Amino acid sequence: MNTLLHPTYFPSISHFVAMMQADKIVFEVEDNFQKQTNRNRTYIYSPNGIQLLNIPIKHSKQSHQKTKDIQIETEFDWQKQHFKSLEAAYRSSPFFEYFEDDIVPIFEKKHQFLMDLNLEVLEILFKCLRLKLEYTTTSEYFHQAEENTLDYRFLANGKKDPAIYEAYPQVFDDKHGFINNLSILDLLFNEGKFTIDYLKNQKLPTL
Repeated sequence: MNTLLHPTYFPSISHFVAMMQADKIVFEVEDNFQKQTNRNRTYIYSPNGIQLLNIPIKHSKQSHQKTKDIQIETEFDWQKQHFKSLEAAYRSSPFFEYFEDDIVPIFEKKHQFLMDLNLEVLEILFKCLRLKLEYTTTSEYFHQAEENTLDYRFLANGKKDPAIYEAYPQVFDDKHGFINNLSILDLLFNEGKFTIDYLKNQKLPTL
């Protein structure tokens, strides 16, 4: 059974639960870009609670533009801002320093296309988790997923993701309580090597 997903920016825990429990992973790369989705954003646990990290993109006059053609806006130093936010959120977490050198390149390398960045983010996360997850990509867009395919593309829209997961220790949970289904980075920095066991033990998200 294939599992169809969008490549997103430092994906949600739901994304990784779906990937960890998939027989085969297929990434949608032929879709039209949709604003205000996790294609170019992720959510972390900051000292003030939930925080959005958003990648600025270049706007096109075209009404419909494929996600793989979306270019990153380089006039803003978003990489520096994102890394500073991650430091403020997770510098005191148990595993931030352990994984810091692995993720730093994402905030130093200049990508032109959002899709390339998201796929590289995934490769780095697989390395951090010591996962050998292989995937294929779509060659054509279908509104309805093909047979023998679990369609988890809805997970790219965080507002449509209803998943509720087991609580784990978070840096600022004494202030704001447990915040559910953030970026996989939140789980990684707090749980480290136990991340994979956690992901395997969670229920697959359903619409």
